[in-house]
Amino acid sequence: MATVVPNSMNVSKVDNERGVIDSSTELDAGALFVLQSRGSWIHCGFHLTTSIVGPVIFSLPFALALLGWVPGVLILTLAALVTFYAYNLLSAVLEHHEKLGKRQIRFRDMARDILGPGWGKFFVGPLQFSICYGAVIACTLIGGQSLKVRVIFLTFIYLLYNSNGTMQLYQFIIIFGAATVFLAQMPSFHSLRHINLFSLILCLAYSACVAAGSIHTGKSKNAPSKDYSIKGSQENQFFSAINAISIISTTYASGIIPEIQATIAPPIKGKMFKGLCICYAVIGSTYFSVGISGYWSFGNQAQPTILANFMGDGQPLLPRWFLLLTNIFTLMQVTAIALVYLQPTNEVFEKWFADPKMDQFSIRNVVPRLIFRSLSVIIATFLAAMLPFFGDIMALFGAFGCIPLDFILPMVFYNVTFKPSKKSLVFWGNTLIAVASTLLAAVGAVASVRQIVLDAKTYSLFADV
Repeated sequence: MATVVPNSMNVSKVDNERGVIDSSTELDAGALFVLQSRGSWIHCGFHLTTSIVGPVIFSLPFALALLGWVPGVLILTLAALVTFYAYNLLSAVLEHHEKLGKRQIRFRDMARDILGPGWGKFFVGPLQFSICYGAVIACTLIGGQSLKVRVIFLTFIYLLYNSNGTMQLYQFIIIFGAATVFLAQMPSFHSLRHINLFSLILCLAYSACVAAGSIHTGKSKNAPSKDYSIKGSQENQFFSAINAISIISTTYASGIIPEIQATIAPPIKGKMFKGLCICYAVIGSTYFSVGISGYWSFGNQAQPTILANFMGDGQPLLPRWFLLLTNIFTLMQVTAIALVYLQPTNEVFEKWFADPKMDQFSIRNVVPRLIFRSLSVIIATFLAAMLPFFGDIMALFGAFGCIPLDFILPMVFYNVTFKPSKKSLVFWGNTLIAVASTLLAAVGAVASVRQIVLDAKTYSLFADV
């Protein structure tokens, strides 16, 4: 007999006339097996940190170089404040619906129940899946790059100590993908809690390494000349600034806040706020240290990933063991991020192919789980090997996907759900953020596509970059 959890989690079955969830509905396999509500607020903090803080922060010095000191630090701070506010709004909406006995556990459920069925099915659902799966592809690419450049494989440090190595980037991406296939079989989001605690520690570790490395390089006798002027014509400066804002927006993006809150054991009141406080404490200690130290050290010569600046004329500017350690930390944390962003896809696979009336670990459910999760990672690995253009792709993701999910929809959901007075500061503040973010997303998408077109002449499929 299928499990029923009244007033807890339920399939979002919408009444066509009233637009409410039927709380007596049986849970589907995706909710039962992947989005289990068993975690604490501390576990929530681990999941949030892994979903937001990642090696994309290595792009922050580059973003500051496109904006300059004052605008760069201001945008970095403003994005932190807006996203912290937005995620708390999402949590408030989710808590409100739980009190009504209609707990929502997926982003698309929120869109469908608050805005209408079409929004969840044709906009938020596809957008979230594209962003999350794009993050898996990006993580696989970064993992392959880390393996190629400075990480131990089969007891050999490949290129750092073997500059004449002949292995290509796509081969290292395949190696990383093979490891991810194995780890992707973790049964539920909650089962990642210990991995995500380790991920939190790792992101603190590699951020400290990058900040220390930037400061050391900036003070060394081989320090690059520091030029903080904005390069390019006025037109290029404008589009570069928009591109930088998109990059910064991406670094703060999650896109799976409802799914993370779904892992919390009821009652959920106040737990998400505590988890966000853990997450943003890590953000405060990593984003600003990496962004400011990297820009201070390399100025407008900062590369799309600051690690590239630590190699000068093919030779490392820092001790080889230090670069190795930094990349090992990065590689391991990227694996955790890939696992987190596989969860929406895993949840859909379980919903489609698993039987909720049978045990989660029965042969009937294990076989399709193994097949489809493996296939998902294999496709992501193939795409990462075919399109190794991380910087430009991340900017496009930020503009086209992350800004709507993390800067616009939370404001809309809150205003529609709670209907604050149109004379209130909350209503107009939310509206202003949503409108400004919409304009930014439109311009950012144009700027990102423009940059991809400009760089396309240097690209080739399966490039060894």
